Amino acid sequence: VQLQAFGGGLVQTGGSLRLSCAASGRTFGRYAAGWFRQAPGKEREFVAAITYTGGNTDYANSMKGRFTVSRDNAKNTMYLQMNSLEPEDTAVYYCCIAQRVWNSRRPDDYDYWGQGTQVTVSS
Repeated sequence: VQLQAFGGGLVQTGGSLRLSCAASGRTFGRYAAGWFRQAPGKEREFVAAITYTGGNTDYANSMKGRFTVSRDNAKNTMYLQMNSLEPEDTAVYYCCIAQRVWNSRRPDDYDYWGQGTQVTVSS
């Protein structure tokens, strides 16, 4: 499975962005998926996760109410709608797939990663 994240960019504080993660292959719909982010000098941080059907989602506390993860398995694509963005959200955002777990906040539980897309929020 290959993943490609895109949709990042430069946005002002309070703005919105929608990230997409396109997956190759026919197995995307079988697996849980997630979003992580990494800011310069910091460890990779959990953002959101979604089960393979999309029926359950999980968010880091600081993202709840601002970010929404969703997926369209027919299109092999996952999305992250980000609203009310803050400068602290500036990071490279990565999408990933987990083959072995239903849902996880741990990077080590994810087996495939996209290349990341830069999100920059200006103050």
